[in-house]
Amino acid sequence: MSKKSSAYIDAQQRVVVHQLAKSWLWRSELPTWLLMITLYGGWFSCVLFWQTLGLMASTLLLIVLTTWYLSLQHELIHGHPTRFPRLNQLFGTLPLAVWYPYGFYRDSHLAHHRNHTLTEPEEDPETYYVSPQRWAQLRPWQQNIIHLRNTFPGRILLGPLLDIAATLRALLRSVMTGDKPAIAMWLIHIGLLAALSCWLNHLGFSPLWWVLAVSYPALALTKVRSFYEHRAADAPLARSVNNEAAWPWRLLFLNLNYHSVHHDLPGLPWYGLRTLYLLYREGYHQRNHGFRVAGYGAWMLRFWRKPVGVNVHPGHHKDAQNAHHIVTDVRHRSSEHARPDLSANDAAGATRRAG
Repeated sequence: MSKKSSAYIDAQQRVVVHQLAKSWLWRSELPTWLLMITLYGGWFSCVLFWQTLGLMASTLLLIVLTTWYLSLQHELIHGHPTRFPRLNQLFGTLPLAVWYPYGFYRDSHLAHHRNHTLTEPEEDPETYYVSPQRWAQLRPWQQNIIHLRNTFPGRILLGPLLDIAATLRALLRSVMTGDKPAIAMWLIHIGLLAALSCWLNHLGFSPLWWVLAVSYPALALTKVRSFYEHRAADAPLARSVNNEAAWPWRLLFLNLNYHSVHHDLPGLPWYGLRTLYLLYREGYHQRNHGFRVAGYGAWMLRFWRKPVGVNVHPGHHKDAQNAHHIVTDVRHRSSEHARPDLSANDAAGATRRAG
């Protein structure tokens, strides 16, 4: 693995992280093991006893557990709870969220972690920006859909549908190009999906209800986390937000609301993100140019009708020096010096104007 991926606030933080990594809790990965037991036990129990719980109660619980499962898959991708990627993949292969094969999500997400190309169209597979050339080619109604998607309710309601469409296009492209590894991945995913659907049907739980009333709302909940999670900025370390969300959101998203911390130190376990953020809160505020928000409610109120400006990418200087390889551990050099401070409102406004 490369040792150039993590960006520490300073040398002291590096020491703190290495000390925490030596602790029994971090070495055992107990929180993640308990999370998996709770999540899988809860999900399958809800299905097994759905008639006792009632359809509505079971559905609501399954939505939350499926959203939680997507957060778990992210943790597995980043090398937890084991150092063996294939074993971690085994823990996250079941298609509880229906639409995305684990391998498809893994490859896309690790490409997203190239901080030097973060937010750039054609480079970052998870960006919401489009290139100026692509924007000029879009018809007015398509531009209006993007504007609608960039409102808070639009992202939640429309975002999953657009992602599903893109995923199905990727499946079709794999078939058309004869991409054998991708086709094999999709065949395994579809086979597991069919088996799980048959089991649900055997228990009297409608697979169609699972897809429409559980999976889609779960995907919509993940859009709460990813709303304005990244912005275009010249400095790669200033492109990710730190969202000081309330504890239910933090638990559901496994602390990924501290997204700047995660991108700086991608190998930190989920239970370490909040610890590091609280220890170096002001350092991160300077590091990412004040890109900080006081919870998801702030985004909801601000962008309930007004779209956030993440449509046309404004472009920025390439940062070849920090063009790190993709890694998942935390054994890396310290970061560059902290940047000047800006208020969260000014930083967000600059991004909207650039967009």
